[in-house]
Amino acid sequence: MSTSKSKVLIVDDEPDILEFLSYNLKKEGFDVALASNGKDAIETALSENPELIILDIMMPEMDGIEVCQKLREYEQFNNTLIAFLTARNEDFTQIAALDYGGDDYITKPIKPGVFLSRIKALLRRKKRKAEEEVVNVTRIGDLTIDREQFVIKRNDNIIELAKKEFNLLELLVSKPGKVFTRDEIFTKVWGTDVIVGNRTIDVHIRKLREKIGDDIIKTVKGIGYKFEF
Repeated sequence: MSTSKSKVLIVDDEPDILEFLSYNLKKEGFDVALASNGKDAIETALSENPELIILDIMMPEMDGIEVCQKLREYEQFNNTLIAFLTARNEDFTQIAALDYGGDDYITKPIKPGVFLSRIKALLRRKKRKAEEEVVNVTRIGDLTIDREQFVIKRNDNIIELAKKEFNLLELLVSKPGKVFTRDEIFTKVWGTDVIVGNRTIDVHIRKLREKIGDDIIKTVKGIGYKFEF
């Protein structure tokens, strides 16, 4: 993840802290927005849509934990990183901050190098998670295939599929528009060591169409089937 494209919102009621953090982040190529109280923090976050928010806890208007809690109520901040940077080091404050949606808890004072390392580590973690989700989840139109949870959704409605139905759909979706021959489907879904009847594929296709709709799995007569959205 290129830090030059990473927008960070810093929220603190101390001008010196804002200046110090902003200087060090900008020096590393981050795009920085600032807010000095809880109310402005929410308004700025909504307009700037930062990738990472650094929150002080003790602030006027609204404390940092409450800000974090309110931000998490907005869908657009579901995956936004929120790190607390505060002089408060009590266990109960840290627990509350993380329970209400914080991703990290950093105590002041902190050296610039350590601070930047923590921020970069958070962004790397987010990037890895996003990459894993791309591998495990396929979205085409209103259809979502989640390989990790073994779940199919269409228009946000969960559709229950048997294992072979899931594997068959996953195969067809892997190359939209490609016609998979019956032999290909048998080999990749059932394997070469399994003997099944000639109507097996047809039965599974019929069940798939009943569950997800008959508009996206096309029959190519005499050859096989394809996924077309």
